[in-house]
Amino acid sequence: MTEIDFQYKLVELQDKLLRFAYTLTSDIDDARDLLQDTFLKALKYRDKFIQNENFKAWTYTIMKNTFINNYRRSVRYNSYSDQTKEGYFINYIHASGADIPDSIYSSKEIEKIIENLDDNFKIPFKMHNEGFKYKEIAEKLDMNIGTIKSRIFFSKKN
Repeated sequence: MTEIDFQYKLVELQDKLLRFAYTLTSDIDDARDLLQDTFLKALKYRDKFIQNENFKAWTYTIMKNTFINNYRRSVRYNSYSDQTKEGYFINYIHASGADIPDSIYSSKEIEKIIENLDDNFKIPFKMHNEGFKYKEIAEKLDMNIGTIKSRIFFSKKN
């Protein structure tokens, strides 16, 4: 494929690639940046494209991998490394939100709803919230694990 044909095919895919980029980023400006990065990489690595392969799939793969690499890079740069003696900032207790009056009201309401559940639903639900696994709950209550799962599911739904 000649360089002009390559560029022509790339421009033909621009609208589809932009839509795909938007589905990945959910932001039009980030999608345009991702499209530009994809075009640059496709042009840079044009010699890596194997003739008679699916050009569209090749460019979509470049875009997807570029997005993943950018995401990983942003996560790595946004992670925090506490350099204080004995990890002061990592061990610092932040307000959990449980002290806010709205939170107290919500937790009381939730507890009230849980207490109003039938025992067949309340007991498995409470055990699950305490950290028991489905299998452990089923063994302790001498019930089928599917029954336990469904009762916990319906308890959450209420």
